[in-house]
Amino acid sequence: MFHKEGAPSISLGIVFTVAVLLLADKFIDIYWLRMLVQIFAVLFLIIILQFFRNPKRAVLTNDDLILAPVDGKVVVIEEVYEGEYFKDKRLQVSIFMSPINVHVTRYAMNGIVKFSKYHPGKFLVAWHPKASEENERTTVVVENDTFGAVLYRQIAGALARRIVNYAQEGMQVVQGTDAGFIKFGSRVDLFLPLGTPINVVLNQKAIGGKTIIATKK
Repeated sequence: MFHKEGAPSISLGIVFTVAVLLLADKFIDIYWLRMLVQIFAVLFLIIILQFFRNPKRAVLTNDDLILAPVDGKVVVIEEVYEGEYFKDKRLQVSIFMSPINVHVTRYAMNGIVKFSKYHPGKFLVAWHPKASEENERTTVVVENDTFGAVLYRQIAGALARRIVNYAQEGMQVVQGTDAGFIKFGSRVDLFLPLGTPINVVLNQKAIGGKTIIATKK
């Protein structure tokens, strides 16, 4: 399965690959060179297809858990000041996605969307300390009775040029379902209430909708 946001890129990739294969076969007489060009064209299409893959995952929803919103590596676990919505200290957990990770964003918890805002911005590398405040990003707050309000932020990276966010204020959202997509490299930050028990460690691999990030107190 492929994510619907990949349809334009996949279509262009197929057209480009077919065109290269046909043109190379017609105009390149040197066998090894023709094969090299055609192999690169096929590899290009494979890269696009794997980037937009959208594996279906059975998620057992649980109001007592915060699940990973994306696939990737846990790169930050620290207490920080969150200045956009809460304007106080929160526990930040950040997951970095490389270009080879699945880039679907999933809701980390059940609840109601209280806030959703898009911010245009820079395209610093996703692990840059200022990326959370200066890069193109979306900020979404979901609230439920167990954890209260939890904020997650989709952050574009150096290669990302489009963030897709489906969350709208007032929506009732279901843990593990599709919340959006970030194209070509990025990061997602979670901001949890202080004292929330964290279930992951730095450099741990996270799987969206599967890995338990935090549990209730």
